[in-house]
Amino acid sequence: MLYYLFDYLQQYDFPGARLFSYISFRSAMAVIISLLFTMIAGKRLINYLRTKQVGESVRSLYLEGQNQKAGTPTMGGLMIIGAILIPVLLLCELGNIYIILLIFTTVWLGAIGFADDYIKVFKKNKDGLDGKYKLIGQVFLGIVIGTAIYLSPDIVIRENVHVGTQEVHQLLQDETPEIQGSQSSNDVKSLKTTVPFLKNNEFDYSKIVWFLDSNKYGWVAGIIFILVVTFIITAVSNGANITDGIDGLASGTSAVSAATLLVFAYLSGNVIFSQYLNIMYIPRIGEVVVFTSAFIGATVGFLWFNAYPAQIFMGDTGSLTIGGIIAVLAIFVRKELLIPIFCGIFLVENLSVMLQVWYFKHTLKKYGQGLHFYLMAPLHHHYQKKGMHESKIVARFLIVAIILAVVSVLTLKIR
Repeated sequence: MLYYLFDYLQQYDFPGARLFSYISFRSAMAVIISLLFTMIAGKRLINYLRTKQVGESVRSLYLEGQNQKAGTPTMGGLMIIGAILIPVLLLCELGNIYIILLIFTTVWLGAIGFADDYIKVFKKNKDGLDGKYKLIGQVFLGIVIGTAIYLSPDIVIRENVHVGTQEVHQLLQDETPEIQGSQSSNDVKSLKTTVPFLKNNEFDYSKIVWFLDSNKYGWVAGIIFILVVTFIITAVSNGANITDGIDGLASGTSAVSAATLLVFAYLSGNVIFSQYLNIMYIPRIGEVVVFTSAFIGATVGFLWFNAYPAQIFMGDTGSLTIGGIIAVLAIFVRKELLIPIFCGIFLVENLSVMLQVWYFKHTLKKYGQGLHFYLMAPLHHHYQKKGMHESKIVARFLIVAIILAVVSVLTLKIR
């Protein structure tokens, strides 16, 4: 809303109106507004949920301090969603296709998570929403996002980008402050993505069906791409959900992953930086920086109340949403193959559950008695069982997440 207001005022040289054309300024404002919203609304939401007795029902896992969490307000994901949407609606160009899809992702997954939490809290059903309905919702989102990327004329990449010294000077003087550039004849529809650590580090999904006539069967590559997008969104969303098991872990690691994606989005949407780093230039992706900034502010603001000892839990309303947003952001900036690195915590947590289940079934079949690979899965519970305090587990996981984030950014130069 404010974006359009100041865009209008800029035509009349209104003092300060030009600031809103800077992505960096709007991104900073998005962080501030998100943090202020969580600080102001957070305490009130916690008190309201306590009044309505919207508390966590804790299953007995025989973990130290677990019983103390009983009754802690849940559905805190509403705080995260509000802290994302308010600055986005105020500061973003709402006609941007990436912003439209990100808002849809936030609302859609938030609604699925809310339904799950509502059933758990108000219907007193600990299982919540049936898993198949969650999966159907995630698959639907994946199909929508994948189809939009494949078909939308506004989602393109720019090939053969070259900006000379004279043009750089001209851009700095006359063009948009963040040097995003305007529409070009070099803008093409493409299913290319980035492969880390390789010199020629772009991979085109259409090459998977290289043996087919692209003019007749190009849609086959599109279907494969949509299936890949659906898998990624489902996996990362569930990974965040599994990670949300101890105070501050999911919100903290999500903020680190989002900060990594913010760097990628800014560099990929800047003509000069993308040319200097020899990375894919993505027109109109700059607005995603503002959204990602709001997301970081929301998760960090939520962490204020969610850090040990947690005053509120995000519930599936938050965990499904933040995981889905991270996945969609990674796909938009063509860095989905880097997810195993900068979302390494989510990956390891997911794999620990899969390994635990597989090992139990394997030993049950082989020895007639099921054994556990970990003391308990997901992995953070394993360390709890070993006697490590959850605040130390979160701190160490965050350190690992930061290291993985730095490695991810270094892939821009390490090829």
